[in-house]
Amino acid sequence: MTYLFFFLITTALAAAITPAVKKLAFGLNILDMPKAPRKTHKAPTPLLGGLAVYLSFLICLIFYLLLGHPDLNIVPVKFFLGIIFGGLVLVIGGVLDDKFNFPPKILWLFPALASLIVVWSGIGIGISKISNPFGNPIFIGYHFYLFTFNFSLPVLLVWLWLMGMIFTTKLLDGLDGLCSGIGLIGALTMFALTFTPKVNQPITASIAIIFAGAILGFLFYNFNPASIFLGEAGSTLIGFMLGVLAIILGAKIATALLVMGIPILDVAWAIIRRIIYHQSPFKGDRQHLHFRLLDIGLTQRQAVLVLYLISAIFGTVAVFLQSMGKLIALIILVLVMLVLALTVVILYKQKHPHIPSESASSL
Repeated sequence: MTYLFFFLITTALAAAITPAVKKLAFGLNILDMPKAPRKTHKAPTPLLGGLAVYLSFLICLIFYLLLGHPDLNIVPVKFFLGIIFGGLVLVIGGVLDDKFNFPPKILWLFPALASLIVVWSGIGIGISKISNPFGNPIFIGYHFYLFTFNFSLPVLLVWLWLMGMIFTTKLLDGLDGLCSGIGLIGALTMFALTFTPKVNQPITASIAIIFAGAILGFLFYNFNPASIFLGEAGSTLIGFMLGVLAIILGAKIATALLVMGIPILDVAWAIIRRIIYHQSPFKGDRQHLHFRLLDIGLTQRQAVLVLYLISAIFGTVAVFLQSMGKLIALIILVLVMLVLALTVVILYKQKHPHIPSESASSL
């Protein structure tokens, strides 16, 4: 009942804050203008949705810390501070980018700083080994030196993991409700995972369910037809929070990979493709899977629901599987991605026979 209370309160708060943020975005002229071919909306749409998600999450998280009486020996205060200030950096950077449209070479600075704040807070530093489905755990507690600074391998891995998750959700945000909906599925998956015997973390469950409520309250306005978008702040905040939750839960990286598997594979291929063609890996285009689903005739809602379904299925499976089972599920997920991509290419060629083969196969 406590979890349900915080979930409903946060959902209601986000649903109440979002209209005010919409007015603020219109007042500050922070709008996403409809520009073909990548933009799918028809009218100028307010950004700053991430501000609504962050504020509702922050308010209810503080409310939980004051009234929920969490055991801070399990999740120290500095961990909460790392989440709060790391998220704040992303929101500030995202709002500024939505307003001034920074070049891609600058956009990585805010995620990098937010990830460093998490590292400095100590989240994930105690991780000394990772699961090995083929035998004994793999020890990663190595140290190395950069100039005069002593670093451990977990520090570098945590930073890289967070950066990867942030840019996955950033590039995923292309259709109404897609990024926020998959973020909601991811948060609920992390919440469910906290009740498994090997995890059993009530505090992390509270953080996850509060964040899930913040996303759901916003999703009421973000699902197609969206009246407000996440913006840079929201799209990066979702990946940041899912990455942090996976670490706090005990390096449940495989679980996050299963929930976010299709977007991660899609983003990885997009980055590789852009590098091959000497383009910025941070600059968006219309080659992503979700846009290709539109190209073969699916509506926005249909395309988004297909990707919701895949994430929900693999997220549910991840809650109940052990290491070897998750490895098999990851292999299956890669095969699903390949089959889905091939199917989309075939249907695209059939629907657009006049388009050169290279364009269709660039998925």
